[in-house]
Amino acid sequence: MRMIKTIDEAAAMIEKLKVCTIFASDKTELPSLWEQVDMPDKKPGEKGWGKKMEAVWTWKNQLPAGYPEDIFYGKIKGGIAVLMSMSHLREVHFPEAYKCVKDLNLLAQFIHEKIRIEPWDTTNLRKVVVEEYGCSKSQFDTALKNLQISMNIVRVNDAEIERDTWVLFKELYPEIWNENVGEEP
Repeated sequence: MRMIKTIDEAAAMIEKLKVCTIFASDKTELPSLWEQVDMPDKKPGEKGWGKKMEAVWTWKNQLPAGYPEDIFYGKIKGGIAVLMSMSHLREVHFPEAYKCVKDLNLLAQFIHEKIRIEPWDTTNLRKVVVEEYGCSKSQFDTALKNLQISMNIVRVNDAEIERDTWVLFKELYPEIWNENVGEEP
């Protein structure tokens, strides 16, 4: 595969691959955006992240924000962050990954209800849920990840928002939701 240097090339790569991870992972055989970016890594003694890390880290947010009809950011089984084409999301991933929130644990249902009422950023949501529900940070993180994997919540597609902010999947992608789920019982 041709190495990429621009966000437009990254978008074209995702459309061709259908799905890729953000960073390489031993947990999956999927290709990664990281492996395809042709930019220098951080050099010893260099300050900051280096050009490659900076590109990959910002593109993971900019791609779904800049190409909302073409690219989806989410998590797959194993909690791995991915970018995927909207056609793959619609035709393959959502139908296979969706799980009704009522089939998730009570903590995930509690978090889902908070997000149903209003969007929340991770930091503030974690603080409130840990205090109100009495769970650990690790339990919260696992429940939030499971809500993403099960296609119940998604990150808001806005490159200007610095903190990951969560909404219900059905609010951001109503067509895909209605094609597959409709109204939940």
